Amino acid sequence: MAGAELVRPVSSSSAPHEVAPGEVLMEVRDLKKYYPVTKGVFSRTVAHVKAVDGVSFNVRKGETLGLVGESGCGKTTTGKVILRLQEPTEGEVWFEGQNIMGLQREQMRRLRREMQIIFQDPYSSLNPRMTVGDIIGEPMIIHGVARGAAKEKRVRELLEVVGLSPEHARRYPHEFSGGQRQRIGVARALALNPKLIVCDEPVSALDVSIQSQILNLLVDLQAEFGLTYIFIAHGLAAVKYISDRVGVMYLGKLVEMADAEELYANPKHPYTEALMSAIPEPDPTLKRERIVLEGDVPSPVNPPSGCRFHTRCRYVMDICRQVEPELRDVGGGHLMACHLER
Repeated sequence: MAGAELVRPVSSSSAPHEVAPGEVLMEVRDLKKYYPVTKGVFSRTVAHVKAVDGVSFNVRKGETLGLVGESGCGKTTTGKVILRLQEPTEGEVWFEGQNIMGLQREQMRRLRREMQIIFQDPYSSLNPRMTVGDIIGEPMIIHGVARGAAKEKRVRELLEVVGLSPEHARRYPHEFSGGQRQRIGVARALALNPKLIVCDEPVSALDVSIQSQILNLLVDLQAEFGLTYIFIAHGLAAVKYISDRVGVMYLGKLVEMADAEELYANPKHPYTEALMSAIPEPDPTLKRERIVLEGDVPSPVNPPSGCRFHTRCRYVMDICRQVEPELRDVGGGHLMACHLER
């Protein structure tokens, strides 16, 4: 998959959802999530793991925003905090002009109809004691959307939409393959007609041959229902294929963001440059310089001063060790947090 050249399919929908270009659905402002490190009999807090440390971006209606980076960079935590599956340490998340961090429990419960998630592991994200029909129908009951025959009809429709048979509603998750289980997870996420879906590495646990099928399904569903995605992954080929814009995270920080084609053709941050050099080239006649990052990723408990990437950067300067770079526009909406002039 990493080196495969994917081509987006043409949606089968005859009337794709029209979205006003540039209209912002969600805005994230200076989001932080720290986890306490405790020590001793009395569990005294001695430090904090800075999983997400001041991340800001927006998501436009109808687009797919990809978040990519090494394991432990904070991308999954960002997705969970956005949905308030975890509470933030600081920061704001504005959804359709409303700061959701200030909502009470019942207000947040109602808003969850608009925001859903597809989990990474299709084997652990589905309750093995529930039938597929109950799994997909449960959100409808909780939110009072449909019950009885109306719910069963909606479940059958959703199964067909994701490429499964309506007869599968009576089966249990263990009777399905990994790809089929992830389709069930997609159907569950669609049950309440959400506007935003956070896709938390939805293909990383699947076989390579199945990954492209799930990605194509997500693209088709987006065109048919006007969905907005935040697509979290570490597979660079998958992110390039499905994303309109891509943000690169490193050690809890957003270090670069641009349109997908621009970012992959012209990476500006040294970390992004190294990531792109690691993508396998399917054409054996083409050669690409491989940039090998030296050293290990620093601890998020005690991140380096200045630029967090300076301990592994081949262009490091004195200012990098002392001053943290701001995320700035270097032209055409291409954002980069680096002291280099590129």
